[in-house]
Amino acid sequence: MLSATRERMRRLGRPVRLLMISEVLTVFSLLVGHLAVSWWVAEQGGAAHLAIYGVVMSATAFVSMPLLSPLADRYPKRTLLGAGLSVFVLETLLLASMVQWLEYALLPLVLLEMVAVMALAVMQPAAMSIAAELVPHEQLAEAFALQKSAQALGRMLGPALCGLILATAGVLAALWLHVALFVVAAWAAFRIPTGSHRAPSEARHWARELTAGLRAKWVIPVERYWTILSFFTMLFFGPAIGLLVPLRVQSLGWSAAWLGWCEAALSAGMLIGALYAARALTERFGRYPIAITALAGEGVALGLVGILDARYALPLCFFFTGLCLACMQLIGQTHRMLAVPDQFRGRFSACNLMVMHMAGTLGPALVGILLLQAEVDLVYLICGLGMLLCALCYPWLPGFRAFLSLDHATAKDWYAREYPQAFAGEAGQAKAG
Repeated sequence: MLSATRERMRRLGRPVRLLMISEVLTVFSLLVGHLAVSWWVAEQGGAAHLAIYGVVMSATAFVSMPLLSPLADRYPKRTLLGAGLSVFVLETLLLASMVQWLEYALLPLVLLEMVAVMALAVMQPAAMSIAAELVPHEQLAEAFALQKSAQALGRMLGPALCGLILATAGVLAALWLHVALFVVAAWAAFRIPTGSHRAPSEARHWARELTAGLRAKWVIPVERYWTILSFFTMLFFGPAIGLLVPLRVQSLGWSAAWLGWCEAALSAGMLIGALYAARALTERFGRYPIAITALAGEGVALGLVGILDARYALPLCFFFTGLCLACMQLIGQTHRMLAVPDQFRGRFSACNLMVMHMAGTLGPALVGILLLQAEVDLVYLICGLGMLLCALCYPWLPGFRAFLSLDHATAKDWYAREYPQAFAGEAGQAKAG
C-alpha cells in the first residue's frame, strides 16, 4: 500500500505533495491547539468558561463562513491558504505569549480565537476546492483521496501527541508546538502553485456574489436535497463521533485510554478508506452502491456502539465508521466539485460547511435533551437508527443515482450544462456552459 501511495504522489506531482504537507500539518496543529486551549480554559475557568468559549466559536464560524466564502472564488486558493495560515501563526504566537507571561482571562482569549475561526473560514472553502485547480479532472479523485488521507493522518497524530505533551510538559509546550506546526504549514502552502485559477475579469459586488452562490445551490435539485439531507445526517453523526464518545466510554467504566483508542480507530479508518478502500470498492462495485452502503454502514456501526460493551468492539465500530465516512466523502466531494463551475466552487464549499456548522451546533443540543431522558447507550442507538433512516432516503433524491453514475469527464461542469439558469448572469458563464 505504501509503495502504491508513493507512486500516486509521484504521478500527481509536486503541487499535490506540497498540499498534503500543508494539510497534515494544518489539521495536526488545529487539533493540538484545540485540545490545549480547551484544557487550559477548563483548568483555569471551569465548565462555565468552556461553555461560553464553545458557543462563541460556533457562532463566529456560522456567521463568518458564508460571509467570507466569495473570497475563494475571487483570489488564488494558494494565496488564501497561505494568508489564513499566516494569520494563524500570528494568532498562535500571541496566544502562546499570553499563556506564558500573562494571567488567564477569558475575553482576550475569545477575541484571539475568533480571529483564528475567521481565518479558518477563509481557508476551508479554498482547501476543499484547491485540488481541482492543481490536477486534471481525471486525476481529481486521486488528489482528493490523498488530501483526505493527509487530513486523517493529522487527525490521528494530533490528539495523541497533544495528550502526551499536556501530560508531561503542560499547556505552554503544546501551544508553542501549535505555533511551529503552523509556520511549516504556511511555508508549504505558499510554495503551492496558483494552478488554473483565473481572476474575475471585472469587479463584482460582494453581496451579489454571495446571493448568486446560495441561489445556484438551491436551483439545482440534486444539490439542494443532498445538502438538506446532509444536514439531517449530521444532526445524528456529529454527536455520535464527538460529544457521546467520552460519555459512552465513561458509562462502561473504562479508562481514558479507551477514548484515545476510539478516536485513533476512527482516524485510522478514514486513512485506510482514503488511501485504498474507497478507490478499490468503487472500481469493483460502482460509486452509487458504495455511497449508499457507506451511509448505511455508518448508521449500523454507530448504533452498535450503543449495544456492544466488549472492550475491542468499540474501536472496531469506530474504525468501520471512519472507513465508510472516507468512502462517502471521496465519492460525493469529487463528483460535486467537478460538476460545479470554477467560479462557484468556493461558494458551494462554504455553503456545505455552513450547513455542517449549523448541524454541529444543533445536534449536540438535541442530544443533550435526549440524555436528560435516556442513558447514553440508548441515545447512541437512536443516533444510529437516525443515520440509517437518512441513508435510506438518499436513493429517493432527484437525480442522485444518475449523477453518481456519470464518469468524471461527463461530470465536469455538469451542473452548468444541465442547469444553466442557476449560474445565469455570472461572469464566465459562457465558458462554464
